[in-house]
Amino acid sequence: MKRFQKKSGGKAPKTPWYSAGLRFACLRCGDCCRGEPGFVWVTHNDINAISESLDMAARQFEARYVRKAHGRFSLVELDNGDCIFWSREGCKIYAVRPLQCRTFPFWPEYLRSAHAWGAVQKRCPAIGTGKLHSIEEITQKLRQLNYDEL
Repeated sequence: MKRFQKKSGGKAPKTPWYSAGLRFACLRCGDCCRGEPGFVWVTHNDINAISESLDMAARQFEARYVRKAHGRFSLVELDNGDCIFWSREGCKIYAVRPLQCRTFPFWPEYLRSAHAWGAVQKRCPAIGTGKLHSIEEITQKLRQLNYDEL
């Protein structure tokens, strides 16, 4: 009988705690878009898609809506910490929102443990509701963020 072998010590790959999948369907409430200051990282693809949707040149968009932080690019925020694209009606760029926003809440820091997932669930009313995302879908989101399975 063959055993699964991993390059790091020959142990079988660990099954993630979320192997049965996780439920999430964005309610567009904005809880993750408002309040605390932070970073909404944007890629060049994000910048191009958003600027095109706003009918702006990418350079013009960058000058108005992007800042450099920690060697990366982030959307600017309002003085109160809200995302520059949040309004009472919701996200103004939802259809082309950045990869960071599209992959929330399937971020490595929230998938490390059921406890971490539970902590973010207290802040986001959409976690635990709606569509069941399979482990394959979650893994794909992690790969989009350039992470392997946790």
